[in-house]
Amino acid sequence: MTTESGSDSESKPEQEAEPQEAVGAQGHAGAPQGPGPEPSGEEQHQALEQFQAAAHSTPVRKEVTDKEREFAAGAAKQLEYQQLEDDKLSQKSSSSKLSRSPLKIVKKPKSMQCKVILLDGSEYTCDVEKRSRGQVLFDKVCEHLNLLEKDYFGLTYRDAENQKNWLDPAKEIKKQIRSGAWHFSFNVKFYPPDPAQLSEDITRYYLCLQLRDDIVSGRLPCSFVTLALLGSYTVQSELGDYDPDECGNDYISEFRFAPNHTKELEDKVIELHKSHRGMTPAEAEMHFLENAKKLSMYGVDLHHAKDSEGVEIMLGVCASGLLIYRDRLRINRFAWPKVLKISYKRNNFYIKIRPGEFEQFESTIGFKLPNHRAAKRLWKVCVEHHTFFRLLLPEAPPKKFLTLGSKFRYSGRTQAQTRRASALIDRPAPYFERSSSKRYTMSRSLDG
Repeated sequence: MTTESGSDSESKPEQEAEPQEAVGAQGHAGAPQGPGPEPSGEEQHQALEQFQAAAHSTPVRKEVTDKEREFAAGAAKQLEYQQLEDDKLSQKSSSSKLSRSPLKIVKKPKSMQCKVILLDGSEYTCDVEKRSRGQVLFDKVCEHLNLLEKDYFGLTYRDAENQKNWLDPAKEIKKQIRSGAWHFSFNVKFYPPDPAQLSEDITRYYLCLQLRDDIVSGRLPCSFVTLALLGSYTVQSELGDYDPDECGNDYISEFRFAPNHTKELEDKVIELHKSHRGMTPAEAEMHFLENAKKLSMYGVDLHHAKDSEGVEIMLGVCASGLLIYRDRLRINRFAWPKVLKISYKRNNFYIKIRPGEFEQFESTIGFKLPNHRAAKRLWKVCVEHHTFFRLLLPEAPPKKFLTLGSKFRYSGRTQAQTRRASALIDRPAPYFERSSSKRYTMSRSLDG
């Protein structure tokens, strides 16, 4: 069928061309006017079809038009309904895709409530986005405290094992606190070796609050004489001059000056307080810090460990280096310049020491920590203290020091940077109220 149909359609133009040429020839020959030549059979057939169609065109057209109108009306309604349904389905589908899309902007970022115990025992509450880094929360706390020299401070939190950890300002908070409420404590992280170099009284005041808590909790041991002297400066700072008309025999009974508070200690504090007449609160705090910085455990961060023989010891990290204690007595000290490398592997902590004057080879000393997390925690504290106190060129990253075990690096400013920034502070001395330190009601549930 296809072949035949194709050949007919090709041969038709040739058959139709012949009569046209004949007609043209006769016309040009001047043939008389009259009927032309008889049409061919095919032309007659086409003419017959046209005639029949014309004869029946009027009634047939009318009948089709009526049906078409009915059909068109129904089709239009059906089309309108279908478009309505399609629009609903499209909206539902697009909203479903948006809800599944990770790039959806309609949703507001989820916020988390943070509670921070401050150094005076009060509580500061604020909201931060769940994906915020630690620096965001830390900046909020420092702004609340009106603190500019903030590089000496940090935020701590308790992990699932109730161990204290420093909040990393460069990491998201939710990646550090996997579960539980977002509760923190504001603490001194780097104890300045010379508090007199701090620029503002408010910074020294917060350092005093931290040291008072260190003493009361037993983390900073003191002799009886030192406890009484530091206590007298605390009373002078908070209450001012001794006034016999206003101060009874028990006017300092609410204060706490030591882990084991005694009446004998109170009497000695009162005696010394009387001698501080005329001393301003800022001066009293400066005297407090000048005496506290001389204590052997000033600014020492202690970690439980065992030596190579399995003996219980404490490893202490401070501004000057790494200290080793046994029964609260220091038995060894490794100054930062003497330490070549610090590393950890599983729950083992290692320090590589430079050879001494009469030694030829380096030596490595190992310690065993309670677990892997404790070893890493100690390693990070060492990294931060070495970087903060030892780097004189803060723009240069630490090279091959402290390279094993983690990619962690201290992200804050060094002490050299901090001192330069403090020298540029140009604002009137900020007004602040010296609290009563909460005395016996002071809460330190997040620090210890």
